[in-house]
Amino acid sequence: MQVFKFGGASVKNASAIKNVASIIKDYNDDLMVVISAMGKMTNALEELAFAYFKNEDWKTKLQPIKDFHDAIIQELLLHLDANFMKVYETKFEQLTQKLEKDPAPNYDYEYDQIVSFGEIMATTIVSGYLNTIGIANEWLDARKIIRTDNAYREAKVDWELTKALFLSKSGLFYQDKNKKNICIIQGFIGHTETGQTTTLGREGSDFTAGIAAWCLDATSVTIWKDVPGMLNADPKFFNNTELLSKISFREAIELSYYGASVIHPKTIKPLENKSIPLYVKSFLNPQETGTVIQKDVQYDALIPSYIFKENQILISISPRDFSFITEENMKDIFDQFSQCGIKVNVMQNSAISFSVCVDHQEEKVAKFIQRLENEYVIKYNTDLSLMTVRHYTEEVIEQLSKDKEILLEQRSRHTSRFVMR
Repeated sequence: MQVFKFGGASVKNASAIKNVASIIKDYNDDLMVVISAMGKMTNALEELAFAYFKNEDWKTKLQPIKDFHDAIIQELLLHLDANFMKVYETKFEQLTQKLEKDPAPNYDYEYDQIVSFGEIMATTIVSGYLNTIGIANEWLDARKIIRTDNAYREAKVDWELTKALFLSKSGLFYQDKNKKNICIIQGFIGHTETGQTTTLGREGSDFTAGIAAWCLDATSVTIWKDVPGMLNADPKFFNNTELLSKISFREAIELSYYGASVIHPKTIKPLENKSIPLYVKSFLNPQETGTVIQKDVQYDALIPSYIFKENQILISISPRDFSFITEENMKDIFDQFSQCGIKVNVMQNSAISFSVCVDHQEEKVAKFIQRLENEYVIKYNTDLSLMTVRHYTEEVIEQLSKDKEILLEQRSRHTSRFVMR
């Protein structure tokens, strides 16, 4: 059995859904297919959830969402299938009934109950379309399979219970070995012990694919995207990018940590634990080989990778009494990073100063500075960029730093990082 994951871009309209169906049809293995909300539907549902929570006019937010899905159904001719339409309308009715009730005081809870409908509707439509063209499949409800805690919007998975639920709910994989069996399940969402819907964090559908593969001992996972695979740099910033045809789990985790956006960081670990290879392939050119992420590290250093982050701020923190930066100071500083929700991208310290590079989220940074400025002298530079180079050479470093002002530089055996403008 293989696990496939299709993101929002791959199911953004009727023609895209037809393309997904052609990809699924070309594979003979059993498939667990994980699907995200269609196109930019998560953004639209976030606006709906916010309006609902603020007791604003949510109906004007809901109607375009309904119209968007209705138009796709019309183009796929699913409106001619009475059984499908009954299921589809029931699911939208569930969302409407939810919105007609008063919101709970916890916004994150309400967010998960509403935004999760993007995946529910997407999987309902894709499953229904596959059935109408003769590709039999079973629609599974992640709200009854992926068990999590109640940390809404960033729920943690109960792995063993989720595995048991996967095995019991997707039993068709073990019932008929003489035919191709297909299950369709939502990415991004799960449920608590009491049945409340949770989400796994934005872009969590990749993670769902990893969870399913780990639970079902899949032979592989394929994430279908609108790029040819993992590239060594973002084409928006670099010309002549190269395909990373084969890299290790370790390298993929490193690249994710530094900011590469192709794979969700949490996706890799469950696959690495069971040595399940992860393929990144293009749904636009499915015949191309793409990238495979696997255990072997020998290919990692063949091509340098570049990760570029804009809108950075470099903050330097010094004690007002001109004393050394000690472990006690560091504890105070990192407590405030945690409380303000700031992720440190680079850090470096000297005897009397500690410098960090972070994303310039103005409200969070302002709160951080305000909390520390009584005890510390704080200086900062804005409008900076952070460049990370994996498997660098001196020639590459010289080329990238030419005509740049370097404010902070770090090098390790495999990685070089520059804060610059």
